[in-house]
Formats: sequence, structure tokens, C-alpha cells
Amino acid sequence: MRVIVTRPQQDAGPWVTALAEAGHDAVALPLLGVGPPPDPAAVVAAWGRMAAFDAVMFVSGNAVAQFFALKPAAASAFTAQAAIKTRAFVVGPGSVAALLRAGAEPAYIDAPSPQAGQFDSEALWAVVGPRVRPGYRVLLVRGADSAHAAGAGVGNGAGRDWFANQVLAAGGSVEYVVAYQRRAPALRDSERALAHQAAQDGSVWLFSSSEAIGNLVAACGSQSWQQARAVATHPRIAQAARAAGFAVVCESRPTLAAVLASIESLQ
Repeated sequence: MRVIVTRPQQDAGPWVTALAEAGHDAVALPLLGVGPPPDPAAVVAAWGRMAAFDAVMFVSGNAVAQFFALKPAAASAFTAQAAIKTRAFVVGPGSVAALLRAGAEPAYIDAPSPQAGQFDSEALWAVVGPRVRPGYRVLLVRGADSAHAAGAGVGNGAGRDWFANQVLAAGGSVEYVVAYQRRAPALRDSERALAHQAAQDGSVWLFSSSEAIGNLVAACGSQSWQQARAVATHPRIAQAARAAGFAVVCESRPTLAAVLASIESLQ
């Protein structure tokens, strides 16, 4: 079965390889690009104010990578050697792995259990919520939405807003810094042709972002998705796929085993 992997270019490769090893015809069609932040100085300044925060919440692995890409040489955090004992909050295993690659130590990372039913803001709050008290200070590291998704009303900001609202309701404070720019890629003619074909030939679209769905719809104009099938790695993403017109949408946990089971259920 052909599977269309829509993750950003830098994230798609391992998924394509793993799906191919499982016997699927996996093809990368990145529908979300990741670029540098619009204001790099703001990210550098956030590193300089790390001691002002009890925790830093990273919305994704890309948020981790881009935030650390602008880390000043003298800055140190999320390790036993660091004088600053700020915690790192992330919602899933991919972001944990990104923190470990960046040099953070497991003892300073808070995330849902790998066995959690879902990896999202709600699952993270179940872990860290009890420690948030009046005066607790959180820096939320996020990306800026692409114009296509914002216009389509399917941006993936709901989880971030929910988490920030929980912190505020508990008496804490939240500051934001944009560490990267999410952007809609300019599809080549061959990629657009692939998208049109995959909308009707039984291929399975693998979506890990509502914003990617908005970018796809914007790029393909009047294309109907009434014959298209998708696996979505979160209920909110599945809702966006259904709203776009996908005929069959299967929800899955964002792990390889769960995604493979969902794909095979569509055969």
C-alpha cells in the first residue's frame, strides 16, 4: 500500500524508511516547512532570561531544535551542571529525543509516559499540573503559523492555548517566544500531480499536523478528497481531515507500531 508521509522534510525520512521496511510503498510529500524565527534576537534574549522561568514548554521537536540552534555558547540549562534548574516540558517521545540530542538530561525533562494513550498538552498537564502554583513561570517555545493554515482555520494552536490557559488558571504566568516559522512548501508540478493521484487511488495519507492539511487543501485548489483515506495521529488532526472532506480517517497514536496497525486496518 502506498503511504504519503506529510511531515516536514527533516522529519519524513525515518518514517519513510520504517514504513518501507514494513512493506509499504512510502513516499515523502512534505506539507509543512520549518524555517528560522522571524526574530532570532528574541530567542537569544529568552536564553539570557532562563533563570526567570520555572519551566520551558516546547510545543514540538522542531521547537526544541530551533531554540537550541540559537543557544549562546555560555548558556546552560536542563542539566545537573547548570546553575539554573529550569525544567523542560514536552508532549511526546519525539520531543524528548530532540532534547536529549540537544544535550538535556532526562532528570530535567517532564513528558507523558511513552505508554500514555495520547501525546498532547492534556497528557503533559496530567504530569506537571500538580506542581504549578501561583507564581509559577512558564516560557512557551512555539512556531509561527503558515498563512495557508491560518486562512483555512485549521492551525494546530489549540493544544498550546489549552496548556497556557491551565497554567494561568492555576495562578502561574506564561510568556511566549517564537523559535521557528512554519511555512507552506511550494509544491513542484510532480508533487502536485502525486497529491491529485493519491486523492483517489487508495493511497493512505499520514498526517501529524492539522496545518499540513490546510496547506494541502490550499495547494490543490478544487481537488475533491471524497475518495481519499488518511491516518491522523491526534483527534484534532483527524477532525481537520474530515473537515477537509477526507472520506476515511483513522485516528492513531503517533508511534510507529500504532500507525502501522492503523494503516493495515485500511487494507
